[in-house]
Amino acid sequence: MKNEVNAGSMADIAFLLLIFFLVTTTIDVDKGVLVRLPPWSEDEPETEKLNKRNVYSVLVNANNELLVRGEPANIDQLRENAKNFIMNPQKREDMAETPQKAIISLRNDRGTQYKTYLKVYNELKAAYTELRNVESQKQFQKDFEFLNRDQKKAIIAEIPLILSEAEPTDFGEEN
Repeated sequence: MKNEVNAGSMADIAFLLLIFFLVTTTIDVDKGVLVRLPPWSEDEPETEKLNKRNVYSVLVNANNELLVRGEPANIDQLRENAKNFIMNPQKREDMAETPQKAIISLRNDRGTQYKTYLKVYNELKAAYTELRNVESQKQFQKDFEFLNRDQKKAIIAEIPLILSEAEPTDFGEEN
C-alpha cells in the first residue's frame, strides 16, 4: 500500500487564488500634474496689456537653471520670493499691486529635466497654498483645506492662483 497525496484539486486551488489576487489587486497609476485647461476655442484670444510689475516670470533653461524676473535664482528661495511678490507686504513698486493682479509666468526649455520642472512648479503652487493657509487662519482660524465651499471661494477671490505656462523653447538645442 502506497501513501500518496491526492494533488488533483491543487491546480484548481492555485488557479482560484491567482484569479482572486488578480481581481483584488489595485495598480496605482501616476496622475501627473493636475491642471484645468481653458476650453478649446477657434476664436483669437483677447490680448490684454499687462503691467510688468504684476508679472513674476520664471524661466528654466536646458541646464536646469532658474532665471526669475531676469535674475539668476535658486529653487530653494523660489517659494518665499514668490510669496513676497504676490503679497507685496512692503508695497514696493516693482512687485504685484495686489494678489488679484499677480501673475506667475512659467516657461521652460525643452531640454529641462522633468524633475526640475516639477520642483519649480510645486514650489510656485506651494507659495499659493501657504498664502491661502495664512489668510484662512487669519479669517477663519483653520487651514484652507478644512474650510467649507463658501469660505474657500472667499479666500480664492482674495488670493487667486494665476499661473501661466508658456510654450517651451528650444534654446538648449542651439550650439
